[in-house]
Order: sequence, then structure tokens, then C-alpha cells
Amino acid sequence: MLDHATVEPLLGEGVFAWTTTRASGSLGLAGDEPIGTVYARWETLQEELAERGIFRLATAHQVHGASVARHDSGWTGWLRQRGVDGHVTTTPGTALAVTIADCTPVFIAHPAGAVAVLHAGWRGAAAHILSVGLDLLEELGAGVSGCRVHLGPAICAACYEVGPEVLTALHRTAHHAPGYVDVRDVLEEQAAERGVSQVSRSASCTRCDPARRYFSHRGGDAGRQLGIIAVQSS
Repeated sequence: MLDHATVEPLLGEGVFAWTTTRASGSLGLAGDEPIGTVYARWETLQEELAERGIFRLATAHQVHGASVARHDSGWTGWLRQRGVDGHVTTTPGTALAVTIADCTPVFIAHPAGAVAVLHAGWRGAAAHILSVGLDLLEELGAGVSGCRVHLGPAICAACYEVGPEVLTALHRTAHHAPGYVDVRDVLEEQAAERGVSQVSRSASCTRCDPARRYFSHRGGDAGRQLGIIAVQSS
């Protein structure tokens, strides 16, 4: 069984959300571990999902953009797209996953059964991937005001110094010196601007967590964990 941290605030009936941890081993497909070792962890994940009646797993090769894919029924197995940084579904029996290691996993759930997960680094936040995901959910009948958003483990401001160009892109005002940022702060502001009233966040920093529970890119780790949300079959 893969070790994970459960996202309690989102857990409604039939909805599951969690982040895998370092103890699970890396689930990144671009590391230097033997591919068979990594794939065995993915197989374990799919077996655990199947025990909950979930037979579709949507993932992607991420590009730090703002493209969000919708996943309906009509397929089973492990889907891996390219150039996608977020996933949305209203179809029971479907899991959505993003790969992370300092970027923020954004979990979204609506009481109507619509869910989404987004991979949001500073580029994704600057490109408003959260709004893209919320727009798609709204098109599927999940009104923004009813959405619950959770911002998972990510690098904190104290650990994340960035250049002025990053601060300018995130805050839409000119910056001329380096500074520190927690992308979760930006995402929380964006959620509030869209009318999302239920926003929670993890207190964990992927880099300075004393237990080193998560992989951190800035901390020199090659490993990657997953942010996963799933809707159990009805």
C-alpha cells in the first residue's frame, strides 16, 4: 500500500483525495530509478483504486501550463496525455492525478460529484490554471460558489526565493528585486476572487518539513509524489 496524506476537507461521500509521500517511493517517470521499480508503484496505485471501484486513472506529461483536460466515460485503464496540467471529471469510477515536488497540488470538489486536480507552480498560477479548472467545472454544472478547494503540500515562502520576473508575473505589478513567495497564497487569492468560499490548505512545506515527508525539487530530490482525487463508482 502506498503511504499517503489524506485531504480531509474534501472528503464527501464517494470522493477521495490524497497526496502520496516519500515513504511510497517516487512516482516520477523521468527519474533515474529502474523503470520497472517505478511502474510497480503505479501498479500498486491502480490496484488500490480498483479496490474502491475506480478503474480509470488520468495523468499527463506536465508542462507548467494552464491546459485542463475533461475525462468522461468510455475508457478504462491508465491514461497518460501530453501537455496537460490539470484534470476534471464528473464520471464515477475515475481518478485524476498530478505529479508534484514543490509545486502546489490543487484539489477541487463539488457536492454534485464533480472533481478536479491541478498542478500549479508559479507559471501555472500566473496563467490562472485555477480559473481554467473552475470554468470547466462550471460548464459541467458545478457552480463555483459550491466548490471546495484544498491547496496541498508545496514549498513555503521561506524556502522559495524567486526573481523579480516571477513576482511580476504572479502579482501583476512590477517588481525589480528578488523576493519570496508561497504560490498557495496567490492561489488562495485567486480562489477568493472567483467566489470560492471554502478554501483550505496544507501546513506542510515540501522542502523544510522536519520529517522530510515529501520530495522537494529545490531540496535536491529527483523523486516525485502524486496529488490524487477520485470519485468512487456509484
